[in-house]
Amino acid sequence: MSRPLRIDFVSDIVCPWCAIGLHSLLQALQQLGDEVSAEIYFHPFELTPDMPAEGERVIPYLCHKYGMSEVEVAHNQAHITERGAQLGFAFDFRADSRKWNTFHTHRLLHWAGEQGRDQQLALKLALFEAYFSRNLNPSDRTLLCELAAEASLDAAEAGRVYDSGEYAEAVRSEERLWQQRGVSSVPAIVFDQRYLVSGGQPVETFVQVIRDLPSEAV
Repeated sequence: MSRPLRIDFVSDIVCPWCAIGLHSLLQALQQLGDEVSAEIYFHPFELTPDMPAEGERVIPYLCHKYGMSEVEVAHNQAHITERGAQLGFAFDFRADSRKWNTFHTHRLLHWAGEQGRDQQLALKLALFEAYFSRNLNPSDRTLLCELAAEASLDAAEAGRVYDSGEYAEAVRSEERLWQQRGVSSVPAIVFDQRYLVSGGQPVETFVQVIRDLPSEAV
């Protein structure tokens, strides 16, 4: 009999290690098969909350924020691209790739979560692909409605939610909650509401963590 497993996944769409972490986690769950019956709950974290609507090119942004050279940024991006390829996920970092404000994205993901876990996961994966593989703005209204439809959600309702500003306070409340719980970087993945794993860990690490959970129960 499968063991129920709750997974809380705190992340942002413009975080490459969040994309790696999610794809690694999903492959771990696939390897575990019937050992667990997992439900993933996605929670918001904004890496660029003050980013203007027009966004900013990634390379200058990273150089300024972390005091890195363009060569160092390129090296890190190459490493991320390699990790993604190992998981079957394509990163396409370009000179004109941009960072975006993702607040609207998180509002739509919150709404998707109310429709169902599968729909929220499908939208999350589609957003990662749209941003990292196709260099699209994940907060663009038209894109969000298109991806909502692909995730078996109502595109018209997605547009209504986007235009209404609905779930704004819910997203901010969740962000505050996870910050109060000590989350300051993402991805932050919490298993069974008690065991935290940070970063884009390898598949094998997630498999081992999940298998070790019963013996660590208190």
